[in-house]
Parts: sequence; C-alpha cells; structure tokens
Amino acid sequence: MAQTVTAAAVTVVAPPAPRKSAPSGRRKRVLTWIGVHALAVAAVLFFILPFVFLFLTSVMSNKQALTSDLWPTSWEWGNYTKVMRTPGFGTWWRNTLMYAGLGTLFTVVSSLPVAYALAKFRFRFRGVALMLVISSMMLPPQVIIIPMYIFWAKQMHLSGTLWPLIIPMAFGDAFTIFLLRQFLLTIPSEYLDAARVDGCGELRILISIVVPMIRPAIAAVALFQFFYCWNDYFGPQVYASENPGAWTLSYGLESFKGAHQVNWNLMMAATLLVMAPVILVFFFAQKAFIEGVTLTGVKG
Repeated sequence: MAQTVTAAAVTVVAPPAPRKSAPSGRRKRVLTWIGVHALAVAAVLFFILPFVFLFLTSVMSNKQALTSDLWPTSWEWGNYTKVMRTPGFGTWWRNTLMYAGLGTLFTVVSSLPVAYALAKFRFRFRGVALMLVISSMMLPPQVIIIPMYIFWAKQMHLSGTLWPLIIPMAFGDAFTIFLLRQFLLTIPSEYLDAARVDGCGELRILISIVVPMIRPAIAAVALFQFFYCWNDYFGPQVYASENPGAWTLSYGLESFKGAHQVNWNLMMAATLLVMAPVILVFFFAQKAFIEGVTLTGVKG
C-alpha cells in the first residue's frame, strides 16, 4: 500500500522547451544602425553620386566622355590645366570675385539699418513698409528687367559691365532685410534701452551692441548673397554678354560649348573648378550658416 501511495505522489516534470537563441549584441546593433540610417545613407548617395560622376568624367579623354563608360581608362589630369589656360578664364574669376564680394558687402551694409528700423523702431506705416518689403520678394526679376536694362544701358551707359548688377545692391535686398529683421526681433529691447539711457546714439547701438549679437544672422545672409552672386547666370547674360571682358564664371562656361560638339570632359572640369570655392566656403562656414538660418524666423 505504501509503495502505491509513493508512486502516485511522484510527479513527472517535463524538460523546458528549447528557447530560440537571441541574436548577438553586435548583430543587433548593426541591424538597428541600418534601420535608423538607411534613409540618411540613401540621401547622401543621392547628393554625392552626381559629384562623383562629374569628377570621373572630368578626368576622361574627350572620346571616352562620349561613351557609356563610368570609369576612366586613363586619368587625364591635364584637363584641369587646359581649363585654367582657357583664354579669359582668369578674367572670369576676377569678375566673379568682384561681383560676389562687392555685392555681398553692399547688400549686408545697406540692409542691416533697414532691418533694424523695421524691428526696433515704432513709426507710422511701419506695417505698410514691411508689407512692401515682403511684396518685393514676390516680384520676379524678369518683370522689371526691360525697364531696368533701358535705364542702365541708355541713360547710364553701363551696358557691357557688371555695375548694373552691383550698384542696386547698395540700396538693400528684400530677402536680406526680412531675415535680419526676424533675427532682430529676438533681441530684448532692454539692452537697447539701457544703451540709450547711457547716451548712446542709434548708430553706435547698431554697431557696438546689435552687430555683435547678430553675427550668426549676418553670416547666414552674407553666405546667401555670396552664393547667389557667384552662381548668377541671368544677370551677366543680360548686361555683360556683349563684352567678354566682363563675363563671370557661370556665364563663361558657355564658351566650352562648341558650335558642333561639346567637350564634356573639359566642361565637367570647368564646372568642378567653378563649384569648388562655393563648396569650400560653405564647408568652413557651415556652423555659422546653420546657426543663423535656425535662429532667424523664431519670432514673427
């Protein structure tokens, strides 16, 4: 009887089911990184691959550049030397630097006082003035190009030069005024009132207090204007096309197109040489550029 009870009391415990082995920690981290950064990697490739194509084509021979080959059979580094020795290429560089440098300087210096007045002064029709600035941003330049050309060519006799493009920048730019105003609105007026109590004039306040506080915004609008002038094709085509001595780099690239054929390898090499300064400027100034763009428009 005792043996029967003891046997009945014994319970059989089944062995645990085998568990699936979890992926290793390294593999899991790799999969997580791929999932998170897949879109970023795709975007980087989308923007980098055109530059890679430009570079590879620029070091090909003229015959290979017309084929479907993607990798150079021989690296023709002399293409860059041929471009640099092109008649007028140095002149185009000088004109572009003058256009971009003076245009950026004139735009920032003339737009800053206007933006300061619209942001910190209280006067009648201030809202109307701001609406006029914003409305001028929406006006395409092609709408006024004919009367402006007649004025500069017939009245001022400045056709064939870049001055019709540089001089108007000394009277302000609507986009630059708007961005600087948006940044100036974020500066507390108490700083300016304290300076006025100490006897500072508005010009001294602008130069000594406001300018140091809005350096990121100034850097951002200066880079915007520099990039615009450097890449401008429409303006030099209208005013300077009749004088090769006033051409800029963007317009001078047209000279690499022949009447019956295009030397694509030289065209790509010239394009990279034109783009290189802009890329370098943005690379070294991207921190100030991004900070200025981020902080502008915080307060409307």
